[in-house]
Amino acid sequence: MSLIETFFNWSVFAGALPALLEGLWITILLGMVSIVAGMVSGLLMALARIYGPAPLRLAARIYIDVLRSIPLLVLLVLVYYALPFVGIRMSSFVSAAMAISLVSCAYSAEIFRAGIEAIPKGQFEAADAIGLGFLRSMRYVILPQALRIVVPPLTSNCINVLKDTALASVVAMPDLLKQATQAQALAANPTPLIGAAVLYLLLLLPLVRLVSHFEDAHRKATR
Repeated sequence: MSLIETFFNWSVFAGALPALLEGLWITILLGMVSIVAGMVSGLLMALARIYGPAPLRLAARIYIDVLRSIPLLVLLVLVYYALPFVGIRMSSFVSAAMAISLVSCAYSAEIFRAGIEAIPKGQFEAADAIGLGFLRSMRYVILPQALRIVVPPLTSNCINVLKDTALASVVAMPDLLKQATQAQALAANPTPLIGAAVLYLLLLLPLVRLVSHFEDAHRKATR
């Protein structure tokens, strides 16, 4: 067989396309759930690490360091295969979303922490001077400025989360990679994997360009 027939077989790709699109939808859904959960929990974790009482700050730091050190694949296996032994059973989607969100939370927390700590002290003092409490200071003064700083790294983290969803195939998640490997096995041809790579590219390339746009905009704003 030629290179084209082996890796770019149109008939094989056309037959696998419905399954690939179904897997792509599950990949996007898993990515969106994990991104939102990771960002919200990451912001709360960052605030706990910066402003919480000493025990809470220590717990937040341990969580962030540990979750950033554990490979996501190991965490996925532990959540999906180990928790049933203690009576906690979850679907493959919930297990994958939980594992990816836990790791995303740790990385998002560090991104938010760096953004908040980059705000000049004068902004905090000004918020105190006009009588804003902690929550209102965060909502109206600090976080809006911090978000402008953390948008590029947060967007990069979102891309990493979407790419990490491919690991969910190890816990029987019918995501894009899982559908591609099954189609490859059925057709005895690697074309579905090439198709999956193209779909990942179409999904992630605009986000990569968006990161570059945000970085350029931030660079111009800080000049």
